[in-house]
Amino acid sequence: MYKMLSEVPSDVSDSVIEESSLHSVESIAAVEALKRTVLEFGASFDRGFGASQKSRAKMEKVIEELAGYNLEMDAAKGIEGSSENSSPLTGCWRMVWTTAQDVLVLNASLLTTTGAIHQIFEPPVVTNVIDFIPKAESFLPPTLTPSSLLRAKVTTRASTRPQPMRIGLDFEAVSLVPTQLFGMDLPDTVQPLKIDLPKISGLSADVESPGYFDVLFLDENMLIIEQNVGGGKFVLIKTDGIDP
Repeated sequence: MYKMLSEVPSDVSDSVIEESSLHSVESIAAVEALKRTVLEFGASFDRGFGASQKSRAKMEKVIEELAGYNLEMDAAKGIEGSSENSSPLTGCWRMVWTTAQDVLVLNASLLTTTGAIHQIFEPPVVTNVIDFIPKAESFLPPTLTPSSLLRAKVTTRASTRPQPMRIGLDFEAVSLVPTQLFGMDLPDTVQPLKIDLPKISGLSADVESPGYFDVLFLDENMLIIEQNVGGGKFVLIKTDGIDP
């Protein structure tokens, strides 16, 4: 993502090449340091669920600084599933930090603990996957409590918006399915409880329409987005899949 020496035109002076190379190396080092800080905060404050106002404020500054190094200028490219352009967002991403209140409130449940949260991009479909674990499991040693897991999926359809860094989302369906019960993996034949969401007609692709997010930073292994305006930020890392 950063310019290599072989890509620099031959008519550029050695001093300019040296300065450009030094700047690139410094930028890469700065980005990696900021990404490490993000991961450390996510691990220390339970992805934001256990964050204080002070830690959230510090993380906001780190995210703002990382966004200043963003090199992806067309994150919406190919998001509608066009065969001509592949989307830079394609793949599975795991949440490591959030300030979104609609996600943070999930951990207030008396019955469940929020497990892994993923966002899967298969343009034009974007699926949010949230795992829930019985809260009782946290009160007993793992050897005495066989694992159970309930998986929620929210299916959306992505679309472009006037800004190249904004992705529109139309919510289509919500499903719930148990994937593990008392330590036993359940077969894929278990039918999920699925609810198709009603279509909202009469909405244009205006930038202020509900259901969208802005990409603040994107590289090969980290994605930072902000949902709607002031709806909260998410930091996600690229993974091979939703299962450990």
